[in-house]
Amino acid sequence: MDGSPAGLALRILATTDLHMNLLAYDYYADRPSDTVGLARTGALIDAARAEVPNSLLFDNGDALQGTPMGDFAASPDGAAPGEPHPMIAALNALRYDAAALGNHDFGFGPEFTAHAVAQAQFPVLSANIAYRLGDTPLDDELFQAPYKIIAREVLDEAGLPHILKIGLLGVLPPQTTLWESRHLDGRLHTRCMIEVVEAWLPRLLAEAPDLVVLLAHCGISAEPAHPRMENAALHLATMAGVDVVIAGHQHLVFPGPDHASAPGLDPDKGLLAGKPAVLPGFWGSHLGVIDLQLHAEPGGWRVVQSAVSTRPIARIGPRGPYATIGDAPAVLSATQSAHDRTLEAIRRPVGHAARALTSYFALVADAPALRLAAEAQAWHLAQLAHNTAWADLPQLSAISPFKAGGRAGPESYTDVPPGPMSLRNIADIYIYPNSFRAVVVTGAALAEWLEMSASQFLQILPGSVDAALIDPAFPSFNFDVIAGLSYQIDLTKPPRYRPNGRLLAADSRRITALCHAGIAVAPEARFLVATNDYRAAGGGGFAALNDAELAFAPSETNRDILVQHVAQNGPADPPDTPIWRFAPLPGTTALFESAPQAALHLPLAHGPRIETADPTPGPAGFSRYRIFL
Repeated sequence: MDGSPAGLALRILATTDLHMNLLAYDYYADRPSDTVGLARTGALIDAARAEVPNSLLFDNGDALQGTPMGDFAASPDGAAPGEPHPMIAALNALRYDAAALGNHDFGFGPEFTAHAVAQAQFPVLSANIAYRLGDTPLDDELFQAPYKIIAREVLDEAGLPHILKIGLLGVLPPQTTLWESRHLDGRLHTRCMIEVVEAWLPRLLAEAPDLVVLLAHCGISAEPAHPRMENAALHLATMAGVDVVIAGHQHLVFPGPDHASAPGLDPDKGLLAGKPAVLPGFWGSHLGVIDLQLHAEPGGWRVVQSAVSTRPIARIGPRGPYATIGDAPAVLSATQSAHDRTLEAIRRPVGHAARALTSYFALVADAPALRLAAEAQAWHLAQLAHNTAWADLPQLSAISPFKAGGRAGPESYTDVPPGPMSLRNIADIYIYPNSFRAVVVTGAALAEWLEMSASQFLQILPGSVDAALIDPAFPSFNFDVIAGLSYQIDLTKPPRYRPNGRLLAADSRRITALCHAGIAVAPEARFLVATNDYRAAGGGGFAALNDAELAFAPSETNRDILVQHVAQNGPADPPDTPIWRFAPLPGTTALFESAPQAALHLPLAHGPRIETADPTPGPAGFSRYRIFL
């Protein structure tokens, strides 16, 4: 033998976008769920580790916010003195090797984030969010360390030990300071991910790591690279020196059919620019697995072969989702106390619902759950505006469906039955801890605001039979409905905007009959609109809000306002008059998907004619519905 080491097999395991889904439990429905939870992913981790001699485990951000447990953990009563954050406790128990920060990890403010990650027994990285920006990325005063080289003892295929040096670099979307402006404005600053990786990568490579793994909390897009790009994983993978990319943020799965093949993007083999990459779903839905074969060369090891896959915690059967694995005991023991306290908090009664409040048809018709949230915002806005300079402006309220199926699956709908309402029901209607905002906009801006929302629909020709209605790339939380107005959406026109907010058809106008109090909205008219901090800051690509004047920015969250409204104003019973409708298209039908149980709420009392198109569950557990336009 020549004394050179044998080949080396290394398995990289990854999670992302856990969003405080620690246990297999749906806090909004207050029942177990087989489709979420790090406890289930943790069992996959244990199994995947047992299969190989060498493995590493990373998380790619958006871990600290997203469920009532996350909200409770961030509250003053959320933890006993000295008790670690439940997510960090679970990651520690599973022995993670490193993690990166995501944009939602700042949802409770930078002090909370810093306190939580300080409890981690592993490095937490982020190279492009800083207290202060310097002349170059290398001069920035960063919130966290930009990169880290960790050393691990591994065994080659002959059973001989070696020390492997793994270089890790973390980045997050530069839009983080925009989306979390209520906490970060003037306090933290971001740079373009591409710019930052180009700057820090040579510094990392100078320390001669054997392998470089990029923890990029961003999605995968084949669009050309541009400054402050949000989903830049493909372009980051092209950089010399990067060996592996772990992506996130998009709540999609890669490799797999969620992404189309494109130059440099291989969704079958899991390659970006020829390098192994994984995007392992969200809420603990999948474990990313990258198997590498390394070969020793002068100066270090080189990747000579890779295989990328994802392992789901659940599959979809004829009767809906079913678990593929049990729970990891380490996660259960680390989080049981926080789980019990969360259940106690969310079961606290706050009011009464006069009728069912659902979001099953929120993308195609007025939804009672949305109307209640809009009504609560309008109630609060009226109190704020009283005896102010804004008191004489017409007051409106914008709201969107946060739970409307899509990527989150057929269980992700609001369903509050008539009767007593608890805090979990409120959280089921308004799942995010957004802060209330009110902006002043013109009639012209209102029309553009609604054009962006209406761009979620595909173009439909008159007389079409069972045409596809909804663009699956358009997130439901960008479908704003503005209460206080009335309007129609003309589906025969092409969408004016792309799902990312970029102009698609400059001459197209879908919003018709736009009125306030029965009078056509004039372009120069001014309105006071209740919304949330994400939308007021332009989040979601709503260019119409770029010039909006901020009128009110109180400390209350929209969810707290909803709790107050329900508690103080009697039974929750939103109005029946629809805000919007599709412009009539006689003889035309379209298809869309919703949960199978949505059929129990048909026919709609004050909406379009909808019927089940196929009563059996469709792909991924959804059922198909037909709307008569």
